[in-house]
Amino acid sequence: MTITKPFLKYSFTVGMTSMDGRGFYYPTDSVMGKDGRLYVPNKGVPIVPRGIRICVCDVDGGYYGNFAYRGDDDGHMMWPSSGAVDNEGLLYFSDEHTNRISIFNQSQEFVGKWGVPGSGEGELDGPSGIAFDGEDNLYVADTHNNRIQKFTKDGQFLVSFGSEGAGDGQFKLPWGLSVGENGYVYVADWGNDRIQKFSPDGHYLANYGSTGRGDGQFYRPASVAVDDDGYIYVADWGNERVQVLDHEGRFVIKLRGESTLSHWASDFLAANVEEGNARAAANLEPDIEFFNDEPHEESAHIEKYFWSPISVKLHEPGKLFVTDGNRHRIQVYERVG
Repeated sequence: MTITKPFLKYSFTVGMTSMDGRGFYYPTDSVMGKDGRLYVPNKGVPIVPRGIRICVCDVDGGYYGNFAYRGDDDGHMMWPSSGAVDNEGLLYFSDEHTNRISIFNQSQEFVGKWGVPGSGEGELDGPSGIAFDGEDNLYVADTHNNRIQKFTKDGQFLVSFGSEGAGDGQFKLPWGLSVGENGYVYVADWGNDRIQKFSPDGHYLANYGSTGRGDGQFYRPASVAVDDDGYIYVADWGNERVQVLDHEGRFVIKLRGESTLSHWASDFLAANVEEGNARAAANLEPDIEFFNDEPHEESAHIEKYFWSPISVKLHEPGKLFVTDGNRHRIQVYERVG
């Protein structure tokens, strides 16, 4: 079932490239705090340590600083991957390198951590996607252990499900996850190119998608979100696009990206006249004869397109936030169908 009328409409973009200060540097996720601010973890690159941090902003161009800069001490992070907010408004971030969950309040102050490396019950190896259920339990994509683990918000182990493989309920490097209606858990099964659905206690229910570039197919899906109507939003990372499925997993629509300039980028170009003039004279959608038909090639050359869409989040009713990793920005879409 393909929807021919519009379903999602591009709205605006947040962010710009910056190794420090106001901007993002290889962002991995977005988290909407109960204070209405957007908390954006940035993985950066090893040769630019200051690029690793969490940037605080809002959708109107406000900037409120950075915290959790690179480091393995309390209050710092080495490889921030995903974030979530508990019912009290505390912010939780996974760190793939230190194998722990770090907790901060809305004043950007470190308040706690939990998690130890390993493959035993309750131990972690490369935690990536995290999401709370309605009872403040935290699901963690334990990526290199090929499983999902469920903890209390304080880090007490509750249940684990999944193992390495390609069968129903098995994983190959699970990455993003979300908790949808009735507490169902949806997992972006990265290496198996599919989305899997589980009950709150980890019983396998269904899977959606297969390997490929066609409608409803995926190549290395990185993130998944589910709205109250049961629509499933997927960051189809390897295909450089976002896809939407209905509650039965049928294809609805796909997006390649339509980004315009953010508030921050507009301010920068206005203050840096030569760069602004060069951009104004540039062809931003060149007609290129590509060496191959890989989506990556097109995304790397066309600025408005997604380039490494790594996270999808539904922070507000009817609004989809897509973290566009290699473009150092977040594209926001509104539901219209």
